[in-house]
Amino acid sequence: QVQLVESGGGLVQAGGSLRLSCAASGRIFSSNAMGWFRQAPGKEREFVAAINWVGAPYYVDFAKGRFTISRDNAKNTLYLQMNSLKPEDTAVYYCAAGQNLIVTITASYDYWGQGTQVTVSS
Repeated sequence: QVQLVESGGGLVQAGGSLRLSCAASGRIFSSNAMGWFRQAPGKEREFVAAINWVGAPYYVDFAKGRFTISRDNAKNTLYLQMNSLKPEDTAVYYCAAGQNLIVTITASYDYWGQGTQVTVSS
């Protein structure tokens, strides 16, 4: 049974930082692409960042320069360091694991966490 559990969300003021974590269990992780997506109320789930099995990162434009994705294969944990947060970053953030295909789309991911809420106040 594959399980992804996110943590680290919360309420932060604009300009602040948060570090999200995603603990993975089951037959997954080192050979999989891992990604972060987010979904704001009334909006579709959107790609934030991903990292493939060799550690190459991918970012959506709004995340470049502010967010950093990383993975610790020994700990089976995925991270998302988020700096310079803005109110428009408010959303539920989801961790996902899947195939090393087109890592920017939800269809490439087979497993999802339950999400962690990030709220940025102005």
